[in-house]
Amino acid sequence: MADEVVKDADGVGHGRFLADAAARGLQVDIVQRPAAKSLEEAAAILGITPADIVKSLVVKHKDGSFLFALIPGDRQISWPKLRTLVGVNKLSLPPADAALDATGYERGTITPLGSTKSWPVYADSTVTGRRISMGAGAHGYSAFVDADALTAALGAVVADISDPA
Repeated sequence: MADEVVKDADGVGHGRFLADAAARGLQVDIVQRPAAKSLEEAAAILGITPADIVKSLVVKHKDGSFLFALIPGDRQISWPKLRTLVGVNKLSLPPADAALDATGYERGTITPLGSTKSWPVYADSTVTGRRISMGAGAHGYSAFVDADALTAALGAVVADISDPA
């Protein structure tokens, strides 16, 4: 794992992340890390497996609203499973500018914690029962958190919404 645990940072997104986690009583450990060129490289930097890095994907409904899908790094979103669970026939990944508008976070930093708008959260069932790493609201930072505490704090719907990558 990266050596330096960061208690505070200047980034606005990072501050929102930390404030929201604290407000929810969620214990997160933040580490500063160098940029990675791939999921595998990021996992190696953090001393974990790609499966332990959870991607926070912003998903757009055809009605213009959004949701978060939390998917382990070694898996991909299953569109049929997620559409069935949500009860819609169309979902998509929005362009980067729409994701930024919906969350206040740039791609690569997106997390439900501290999002400028509160959207429903759906977590893949393979996320639970372990400690995971996820984006922390700013480039160069990762957060470590207990997945069960995270899904409970977010009121996430936990279900099978992914397939092997």
